[in-house]
Amino acid sequence: HPVGEFQSETLTNCLQNHLDQQTAAQGLLRAGIVHRLDRMTSGLMVVTKEHQSHRLISLDFQSGQMKKSYVAMVEGRVAFDERVIDLPIGQHPLGRSVLMSVGLDAWRPRKARTKVTVLKRRAGLTLVQCQLYTGRNHQIRVHMSAIGHPVLGDEFYGLHGEIRSPPRDGGESRSSHRHALHAAGLGFVHPVFGTWLRFRSAPKVDFFCW
Repeated sequence: HPVGEFQSETLTNCLQNHLDQQTAAQGLLRAGIVHRLDRMTSGLMVVTKEHQSHRLISLDFQSGQMKKSYVAMVEGRVAFDERVIDLPIGQHPLGRSVLMSVGLDAWRPRKARTKVTVLKRRAGLTLVQCQLYTGRNHQIRVHMSAIGHPVLGDEFYGLHGEIRSPPRDGGESRSSHRHALHAAGLGFVHPVFGTWLRFRSAPKVDFFCW
């Protein structure tokens, strides 16, 4: 969605333009963003066209009924095969609203759980799958950083919670090269038919360009 200096060419802009082509007047349909991805994260999102569907799917998302999984390339050789990271996440004490932390000095920490499964190891890097049980801001990036395996190319989060580069005003990334994080799986209940829907998306080639 538009934020800071990025006011155009966002997913919200594109969707609104698409919906405006379907109505007699602009704005009669509005894209209902149920959840968001960081600007440098690729992959699946679910967006609704009307209020009731947005409400029902949003409630499922808030209660943990929506299933989301990601793939990430992380720094270092991850020693474990599978692990659940259960570390509360709050706002980083630096005071920048976009930055998050698992530190004891984090502001307003909230429960956060991520299941991490190793998919492949290679020299100095590990490909992992991350399943979210909660939906905190920057959750995967913060959790992987906290255990010493930050997401490859992450501009903000380094080893063991280190902040590599504080964001500028508006909180958006200054980098033109994205981090290696991709929303690969999404499952939720259809708000009208009540059937379970499951979607998969493979990372694009730029994910493996490191």
